[in-house]
Amino acid sequence: MTTFSTSSVLGVDVGGTFTDLLLYDAATKAFRVAKVPSQRGDEAAGFMAGIAAVSQGSSIGSIVHGTTVGTNSLLERRGSKIGVITTRGFRDVLEMRRRDRRQTWGLWGDFTPIVDRDFRLEVEERTLANGSIYMEVDVAAVREAALKLRQQGAEALAIIFINAYANPENEQKALAAAREVWYNDFLSASHQVLPEIREFERSSTTALNSYLQPLVSSYLAKLEGALQSLPFDGQFYIVQSNGGVMSTATARRFPIRTALSGPAAGVIAAASIAKQAGYENVITGDLGGTSFDVSVIVGGKASLAAQTTIDFGMVIRTPMIEITTIGAGGGSIAWVDRGGLLQVGPESAGSRPGPVCYGQGNDRPTLTDAHVVMGRINADKPIGGKLARLDVEAAKAAILKHVGEPLGLDAMKAAEAIVRVADARMAGAIRLVSIERGHDPAKFAAVPFGGGGALHVGAMVKEVGLEAALVPRFPGVTSALGCIIADLRHDSVQTLNLPLDGIDIEALDRRMVAAGEDVRSVVAAASGMIERIDLSFEFDMHYVGQTHTVAVAVPVTIDNGKTGVTAAAIKTAFEAAYAASFSRSLSGLPVRIVSLRSAAIGRRPALDLSAFAPSADASVETARKGTRKVWIDGAWRDTTIWSRLDLPVGAIIDAPAILEQPDATIYIDPGLRGRVDKLGNLIVERVAS
Repeated sequence: MTTFSTSSVLGVDVGGTFTDLLLYDAATKAFRVAKVPSQRGDEAAGFMAGIAAVSQGSSIGSIVHGTTVGTNSLLERRGSKIGVITTRGFRDVLEMRRRDRRQTWGLWGDFTPIVDRDFRLEVEERTLANGSIYMEVDVAAVREAALKLRQQGAEALAIIFINAYANPENEQKALAAAREVWYNDFLSASHQVLPEIREFERSSTTALNSYLQPLVSSYLAKLEGALQSLPFDGQFYIVQSNGGVMSTATARRFPIRTALSGPAAGVIAAASIAKQAGYENVITGDLGGTSFDVSVIVGGKASLAAQTTIDFGMVIRTPMIEITTIGAGGGSIAWVDRGGLLQVGPESAGSRPGPVCYGQGNDRPTLTDAHVVMGRINADKPIGGKLARLDVEAAKAAILKHVGEPLGLDAMKAAEAIVRVADARMAGAIRLVSIERGHDPAKFAAVPFGGGGALHVGAMVKEVGLEAALVPRFPGVTSALGCIIADLRHDSVQTLNLPLDGIDIEALDRRMVAAGEDVRSVVAAASGMIERIDLSFEFDMHYVGQTHTVAVAVPVTIDNGKTGVTAAAIKTAFEAAYAASFSRSLSGLPVRIVSLRSAAIGRRPALDLSAFAPSADASVETARKGTRKVWIDGAWRDTTIWSRLDLPVGAIIDAPAILEQPDATIYIDPGLRGRVDKLGNLIVERVAS
């Protein structure tokens, strides 16, 4: 049995259907992967079952965890009951939002804020936009409000005062007063979570952070308690939505930064895999049990967005990897709408009861059921290890009843229609992040991963016009690999609201140095797994009179207590960034700096992916596992079956073909061909005509 040293790192990605794990020892380049069913509602149990499966008694040096607990809680609105104390007159900011509505036309809205109105209380205080205190906070009223919210059953408390980004003094006094009477650690103020201009976004982010605090803290406490039963006393980290990792202490304070944690880890892994394979422009496609997550990587770097919307009215303003999500996963339910059109998703069967073929009580067909009926997924070798065999006949009967009969199709044509609709939805998501943002798909390769991504590799290449596809060595546990690869990272933002003309550059320099040291100290505190700490600075800027900003990176370093930044360098960088976004600049107009963003990145040792390359004794003869009938383009065809992990470097796989491995299945469509590169990735390309 392979043993692992105390320097080993375990990546764990808990998804809605499966928990994926990858244990890697950099000293020996030994690794082990596992995929076990998630336990919805008790994710900690699935987490520990996965560790037992992958570690097999070996020691673990550190654990890095990507989680969907926060995201799912927001989507399903099962966070905690929270209270809000705010400035008099601003009680309804969360409800008014940006005066948007889910349905554009109509007299009535249908948005329910996460905080009931009687849990939003007002106190006397006022800070002006220039940071001056117009009215000091009434701390006695704060204590009274906190006590009232506690008596009403609030589990967490958020303090959100107008213009607190400009001067947090009133919020700080209110926080101290509330702490005197509050009964737990779940208190936060907006200047701690998001000290940035824009009242609704700051209010929404702070409230959502409080909404998740009790839930995420409880989840992490369960995990840490369970880990005490293991021979584990190393560091435990959580993946952030910006693609970095943070300590569990930071995750408890800022659980909002765990939203989209799991998908972000997958993007980080895909970027590293693609870059080492020679592809710097790629589009990732993570197909899990409930969703299909798409992201663009340009020049080897993932795109960060300053703000995202998890669901209507639930706005989070914190750096996140740009990910577009649609409800089209392996567990997505296929159904016929009232207009007679076939739909796939967004409702999902999840892990419980799961697809019909799982035999756990579901009778509505899913995308996975269609693949099983068509022979793409081997019913005798289901992934995850929980089921001995998949029920093909039950899946076929469900497809016929719910899709075939309403559409006048037999079961096989109905199954093929389900896959094609799902392919079209995935292709649409890829077009959304590529063509609609000015990228030429022909210059990009797809990186499909997740349990089901590689089953749709042909659609990604052919329907969108991509250059090729790169299927990672272990596509089913790519997000777990991303947990191992991700650097430590801490971001902060502060509003400046300064004109560039006549700016006090020395004062700005001092603020940048102070901000840099603040974020550096957070990363430095999470020691034990980084080689160095890099700082980066970015300004949000616009021309005077504009509302929206562009992100302007300023490549400076702190040396002898100074960054050396100049107004000329800032203006040049802004005009270049503006021209890149809008294909022109507006030279001559005055420019304003709205915010300063600072990031400290703790660089972890680079992971050499050659550790995953095929062994020297791998051979085509060993990998060939015969043929199987697969439904392709309206007929059954003999299809070669391969053991993917036994294929040697340089192997060429002609279509149609099925490549099987413990964590995923790959399908190569007619018109395409696969080849194994030196790292064990499968490159899927069009066959030259």
